[in-house]
Formats: sequence, structure tokens, C-alpha cells
Amino acid sequence: MIAELTIKNFAIIESLSVSFDKGLTVLTGETGAGKSIIIDAIHLLAGGRGSHEFVRFGEKRAELEGLFLLEDEKHPAYRICQELGIEIEDEMVVLRREIHATGKSVCRVNGKLVTIALLREVGQTLVDIHGQHEHQELMDPDLHLSLLDQFGGAAVQKELKEYRNIYSSFKDVEKRLLELTENEQKVAHRLDLLEFQAEEISNAQLTVNEEDELLEERNKISNYERLYQSLNNCYHAMHGEQKGLDWVGQAMSESEGLEEIDKNLKDVHEIISNSYYQLEELSYRIRDEIDQLEFDPNRLDFIEGRLNEIKQLKRKYGTTVAEVLEYASKIEEELETLQNRDSHIHQLQESLESLKQDLALEAKSLTDARRKASEKLMKSIHKELKDLYLEKAIFDVNMDVKKEKVSRDVVFGKNGVDVVEFYLTTNPGEPLKPMAKVASGGELSRIMLALKSIFSRHQGITSIIFDEVDTGVSGRVAQAIAEKIYQVSVDSQVLCISHLPQVAAMSDTHLFISKEVSGERTKTKVRGLDQDEKVREIGRMISGVEITSLTKEHARELLEIAGSIKQG
Repeated sequence: MIAELTIKNFAIIESLSVSFDKGLTVLTGETGAGKSIIIDAIHLLAGGRGSHEFVRFGEKRAELEGLFLLEDEKHPAYRICQELGIEIEDEMVVLRREIHATGKSVCRVNGKLVTIALLREVGQTLVDIHGQHEHQELMDPDLHLSLLDQFGGAAVQKELKEYRNIYSSFKDVEKRLLELTENEQKVAHRLDLLEFQAEEISNAQLTVNEEDELLEERNKISNYERLYQSLNNCYHAMHGEQKGLDWVGQAMSESEGLEEIDKNLKDVHEIISNSYYQLEELSYRIRDEIDQLEFDPNRLDFIEGRLNEIKQLKRKYGTTVAEVLEYASKIEEELETLQNRDSHIHQLQESLESLKQDLALEAKSLTDARRKASEKLMKSIHKELKDLYLEKAIFDVNMDVKKEKVSRDVVFGKNGVDVVEFYLTTNPGEPLKPMAKVASGGELSRIMLALKSIFSRHQGITSIIFDEVDTGVSGRVAQAIAEKIYQVSVDSQVLCISHLPQVAAMSDTHLFISKEVSGERTKTKVRGLDQDEKVREIGRMISGVEITSLTKEHARELLEIAGSIKQG
């Protein structure tokens, strides 16, 4: 749900901060007070198209910020933010957008800079805005399949998952087959390239640890003089008259028998003796190292050449020798496939045909699950339409199989073979037509509410906003719309701009939007209404300017009716 909205220098709003609660929040006020501007701000905050014209006159930029609370850890915003590298802490998402007078927009999600497109991707999972004249997503046939799948729940999702598993294998085999059946010239070029690469790596006769060993040997040869001098000095420091070993040997002799005088000195002779023999053994080893040392400039040239050869191979085929050898193994497999191309094509064709048959079976199971879901959906929608006094309307889920235009072969897609579009007729005797082409005016509002009543429970949208969707209705239809909007708010937070007293009476929170002139500038204000203020405002909505005791009584009656509906 949207918990808080902050607006600065946006249209006629200088500075405004509004907190929202769960349930149904109704926004009312005089025409031009700024109700729709608040909805416009949320729309832009969720990634809608903006314009520098929204910036308050005389200011450099408009600032919008919204705090959204996510109560469900499976909310789609988590997945999208994770893909974008955005952390969600304490189940909160903060959207921020700055619109500059130059037309530039700066967008952030939880403090991270994003493009407007990415802001929209996150925002669409948080806010669903419905205006009186907009073509909503519910009217978009491209989205009807996913809406049906959402409504179908676990039964459809299970079949869809099984279908996609086989579809993934099918597309993989199809891709490999396509690569093998490409034109002869391209295959020949690929074969030549792979043969050259395989031969180049093979001739190099690489071993995994060779490079490290060569680097160590190069370092040793390059520092020959320093190594020889140091080893020689070490040896002569230990060997010879009055040198290291002589003095340690003398200490060993002097320490012999000390334990007979002082038991605490028992280990002195042993330690000195061990040190003497260790140093003596080490000096022999140093002498052997000196004898084996030799400077071979030809060997150094060979090492440099070999290291350069390895470097060139790494530049082409991998960052390490291990990766180069792994690449060689990979192209050997591809070479074998290309060299035995006809045999592999035959195997892949058989595999593809087998997968296609499995895919057709899974597609049928998926279609059957969708048909069952569509029947339940039609019954649910008809009930909702009846509640909104559209009992004559007929809603239908039109399902067809997608086929190639020329061959008429079934087209297997990521989501199956089904093409789904919602059809509707509102007048008896008229044929069913695509929903977007049938509904208009007050009917559109009721149809949209009927659909939203069903789909809001399955879409996971945090907040739903209705912007004057009840225009053009009255009487029992107005009461039905009010009740339906309230029903939607049971499963999702709903913000609603309305001119209907019946809708205002159903609200859990009633916000009054007003404007005042301060100096020479107009400012918009928002305040929550208590029960008495709510009675007066509903009375104003009923009668217009003059509020009489009768209109107040009527307002209280509407509130009592609304209270009983909520409880029952």
C-alpha cells in the first residue's frame, strides 16, 4: 500500500504531504481544488509520462516522493528490484521523481538512480490507476492471457510450468538444428575456423601449471648474478676457519657436560648440537645449489617466447591456460558435430519431433486448464455485472490457437498455443465483440469495476486508484458502484476520487481537498474529516452549495447504510 505521498512545486501544489491508510480512502472537494493533480502526481511517480508543464510556475523543479509498504514477501516488486540490484529493507519501497523545468526527469527507487522505464516497471507493480477515459490494462487484449492465468491460480500455473520445461528443451534443440542446417558456405567457414583454432591450441601442447613454472624459472635466470652472490656469501659465512660453523662447533664442545654441573642446562648442549648439524647440512645444500647454477641466455629467450605464445592463446581463447584448454575441449565437440553433420541433423530432427509431440500434449493440458478457469471466470464476472445492474451483459473468454498464416501450423510460444481475448456484449441481440470496442461511458465504469473486483484478488497490486470512474451514474447504480469499490478495497488499498455521496459514505478514510489563495498564489490543502465533517461534506455532495438539515439527515442515513453493508 502507499503509506505516504510528498509533493513539492507540482502544478498548483506548493508543498503537500499526505498519509494514507488501508482500506478505502475517498478524496472529495470542489472542482479545481487539486484532487486529480494528486492522482497525476502518483501516476508520474509510478513512471507515467511527464512534462515540464507540471512544474509550478516560477520554480526550477517539481519533486514527488512516495513510500510504499509491501506486506507480502512474494510481491512482484521484490523480484524486479532484485533484478535491478535494488535492496528492499523493512518491506519498504521509496519512489522519487524530480521533474525539471527543462523537461529532464531524475528517478530513484530506494535511493538508486533508474531510468523512467525502470521506474515504470517497479511502479506498475505498486499502483494501478483507473481514469474515466483511459484504456485500462483490463481492456488490453495482449494482457488477457496473463490475467486468465492469474485467475486460474495453482492449477493453471502447474500446467504452465510443465509446459515451459519442455518448451525450453524444444527451443534449445530447435536452435541447434537451425545452426546445423544453415547454408553450406557459413557451415564451411565455421568448420575452417574451428579446425584452425583446434590445431593452434593442440600444437601449443599446453599444460595447466606450465605458465607458473616458466615464470618462476624466468625470475631465477633473470636474477642469476644476485642469486649466485647471495648463496656464495651464505656458504662462506658458515664454512672456513673462524667462520660460522667453527664457532657453533666450539660452542657445542664447550656445552658438553654442563648438565653434570647444572641440571637446568641439560638441553643447552642438545639444542646447540642440533643447530650445528642443521647448519652443516644446509651449507652442503647451498654448495650443491651453487654448483648447479648456470646462466643460459638461450633458455631465457625460449622462456620469453613460450610465455608470449601462451599470452597470445589466452588473449584469443580464455583468461587462463585452464580456460584455453576448456575452450579446446568445447570446440572439439562442435567440430565432431559439424564433421558428422548429416548424422547429427537426423538425430536432432528425431529429438525435435519427439519433443514437439510432448509439447503438444502439455499444450493441450494447459489449454484444458485455461478453459476450466475461463468458465469459472465468466460465471464470476456475470455475477459481478449483475450486482452492477448489467444483468443483460454477456462476458466471454474467447480462446483460439495461434497458427502460422501460410502453413497453418500451430505456433508454440513461451506461454503455450492459446490466444485469449475478452469479449462482451451489453445489449441483448447484439453479437459478442472485443471488450475494448463495445463498452463506453457509464457502462465502461461498471464493467471495469466488475473485472477489477475479480482480478484485484489475483494481481498482487499494492494500491488501486479510481479517478472519477463513477461519473455519469446515479441512483441504484451509484450505490452498486460504491459497494463494488468497497469490495475491491477489502483485498487492496483503494484511493478514489468521487463525486458520488454513496461512494464517500463507504469510505474508511475521507480526505477533503481544498484550495486557497495566499498572496497572489493558489495553494492546495488536504485534511482528513471526522464524523461530523464527513456528514457535512456528504451533505454538500448531495445538495450542492446549500446544506440543510434534511441533506445532513440524508447523509447520516447513507453513512448508516454503508456501516451496515460493511458489517454484513
